[in-house]
Amino acid sequence: MLFLLPSNNVTFHNTETKPLIVGGLPNSRGVVATCSYEARAFGVHSVMPSSTALRLCPHAIFVKSRFDAYRDVSEQIQTIFKEYTELVEPVSLDEAYLDVTTIDHFNHSATRIAQDIIQKIKQKTQLTASAGISYNKFLAKIASDINKPNGLFTITPNKDPNLLNNYPSVNSMVSAKLLNKKYTL
Repeated sequence: MLFLLPSNNVTFHNTETKPLIVGGLPNSRGVVATCSYEARAFGVHSVMPSSTALRLCPHAIFVKSRFDAYRDVSEQIQTIFKEYTELVEPVSLDEAYLDVTTIDHFNHSATRIAQDIIQKIKQKTQLTASAGISYNKFLAKIASDINKPNGLFTITPNKDPNLLNNYPSVNSMVSAKLLNKKYTL
């Protein structure tokens, strides 16, 4: 997630290199909303029961979600997006699709636009962001996961179809069709 963890790290200092889990506390019926890469190394992931996360990573720091803070940061980031395009489709507090096909800035380069957005998010919020660029939302989502955290990746129609084979939900036939532009989502 884009900003849930850094927003909590502001409150819980010196947690950058420790396993951090945001969500319900382990002695409740809560679940993990998100977790740091340090916690993920122990098998912790979103939507997992917090009690299971504690068993997998007993030295993790658990913090409750701070939705008001997340909403405030989300609004700041949405404002940044709208500096580039009005065609913003929010998916969640920390994720959105932007259609920049008609933007004249940066010589119509979606990659350069994304780089500028990432930089502006860092300047205005002190948070990192990742971006995925492609010709459809499905591939843009996959691209955004490739160089996390604080990364950028572009999937063009001429990318190697085997690129998507590392994703269990994408079989090789779907991968080839998507990358050959026979189908778009």
